[in-house]
Amino acid sequence: MKRDPKQDNAGTTPGTAPFSSLTPDSLLDALEAVGLRPDGRLLALNSYENRVYQAFMEEGAPLVCKFYRAGRWSDAAILEEHAFSTELAERELPVVAPLAIGGQTLHHRGDLRFAVFPRQRGRAPEFDSGQTLEWMGRFIGRMHAVGALKPFVDRPEINIESFGEEPRDFLLDGGFLPPELSAVYFGVVDQALGGVRRCFERAGEVATLRLHGDCHAGNVLWVEGGDGVGGDLGGGGPCFVDFDDARMGPAIQDLWMLLSGERADQVRQLADVLAGYEDFYEFDSHELYLIEALRTLRLIHYAAWLARRWDDPAFPAAFPWFNSQRYWQDRILELREQIALMDEAPLWSA
Repeated sequence: MKRDPKQDNAGTTPGTAPFSSLTPDSLLDALEAVGLRPDGRLLALNSYENRVYQAFMEEGAPLVCKFYRAGRWSDAAILEEHAFSTELAERELPVVAPLAIGGQTLHHRGDLRFAVFPRQRGRAPEFDSGQTLEWMGRFIGRMHAVGALKPFVDRPEINIESFGEEPRDFLLDGGFLPPELSAVYFGVVDQALGGVRRCFERAGEVATLRLHGDCHAGNVLWVEGGDGVGGDLGGGGPCFVDFDDARMGPAIQDLWMLLSGERADQVRQLADVLAGYEDFYEFDSHELYLIEALRTLRLIHYAAWLARRWDDPAFPAAFPWFNSQRYWQDRILELREQIALMDEAPLWSA
């Protein structure tokens, strides 16, 4: 695979593997440097963008430490994420916020940047339940009520430029696609982005607010009663984790990933989500025009994300199917389906 040496967000410099300085010893040293006392046992947790470990302590419960990929976010952007999740936690929303150690949530040790979080137990949520979806809607509504109070300054916005045009240009300039599929793929991407623009035009002026940004099942833990962070979830429910993708954007970005299945299924699921959501925050129905547009942008962005990270040894091991001819053929078909879906009536018209 050809690599663009100008990758601003790749998290590496030429000849340097990402996280090359992160070893078990350097990880433990970093924790000890901020006054923690790990007992040496570490458990790697599922994460590709960053490196996340559960570290067992000599005393007390294990902690979760996240080491941030170099070059992705500035310190200011990370601190803004921390401030948002902390603000939510202070308002008694069920989120996992970073611990303040020595008055700081972001720590440095050599070239490593890291944060420490309490461990949160939980299981995967069951989004096929209407009651679960309504519960999710309530908590996202509460989160958005807080998110709307002020904007992010250092974190970007989810929009056509950052999630569609820039990823397209990155793939095009880097020469990642097989020559026989390149013209077809980029032609379909341009058609898809035209559909995205039409969706945004139909939606008109929609408000943007601070979002979780990546609100799918993998970033939600379902907590049983009494098992919440700080013991404050009472009867249990969803607990939101990993605000690493927090951005400004329309509210529907945090809702559409809860929907799946056929159109009739999604209409029913959306009704359940909004039944809870609107208990705490008013939803602008014009944003429903954006569901398939945002899904399309996510597909384009995801392909470029994999390409950016291919120098990280974890990625070829985890995504061996990426950049095969079959992979790009499937993406072409996927985007063609999205082009058709973006021309359909929004879900409320079913």
